[in-house]
Amino acid sequence: MGPRKDKADKKGERASVDDSATMILNYLRDRPYSATEISANLHNKVSKGRSVLPAAAKVLKDLHEKTEIEGRPAGNILHAFSNHALPWLMSHRQADHLYSQPQNPTDSITPEALQSLDAQVNSLRTATTSLHARAKTLRATLSSLNSTLSTSDLVSSVSALEAEKAAITARLESLKRGKVKKVTQKEREDVESEWRKWKGVSARRVKIAGEMWKMVEDAHEGDKEKIAEVREMLGLDD
Repeated sequence: MGPRKDKADKKGERASVDDSATMILNYLRDRPYSATEISANLHNKVSKGRSVLPAAAKVLKDLHEKTEIEGRPAGNILHAFSNHALPWLMSHRQADHLYSQPQNPTDSITPEALQSLDAQVNSLRTATTSLHARAKTLRATLSSLNSTLSTSDLVSSVSALEAEKAAITARLESLKRGKVKKVTQKEREDVESEWRKWKGVSARRVKIAGEMWKMVEDAHEGDKEKIAEVREMLGLDD
């Protein structure tokens, strides 16, 4: 798109040679243009003139001779472009005379720098692959944990264990301080005697129950269905 018009443009005024050069340098930003295109797109501020060499083309030639732009012969028509338009130019090349702004040699990248960038890219690719594998493992672990206990259940379980630990610790400290009444030898002997007594009673009752059940089985002459009904009626399997 051409520059904005002002009052001078509307009156058809022509720019000076110096102004024309500045306008052309500022205009060559996006793509190549011929002298005819430049003159038309700048609304004839840079006129083509009436001589064999148009005014716009002459300005381009002067800029080239001053090394303010670069040019390459490719025919009779004069085209100009800036460094920004170089990729477009390579795909739209014509048999013209081409101009561009001078390229700064320091802008080019060295083979060593390219190798360094390639090494960085390969390193980042390797790191990315490793991180993807680790992320997959962590997701599997998280899924396994979520399928067992939820976070709220874990917090509740930890709280219960901490309370139990506190109670055991308090009891242990009480025992260490000797505040618990010690069991005397006589008390221990009395407890052991009572335990032996009831152990004997339990054994005799088990024997009696076995004999009674044997009598029930004999009464039903080994009928398993009837015996099962008796067991169920007495609640022996509950």
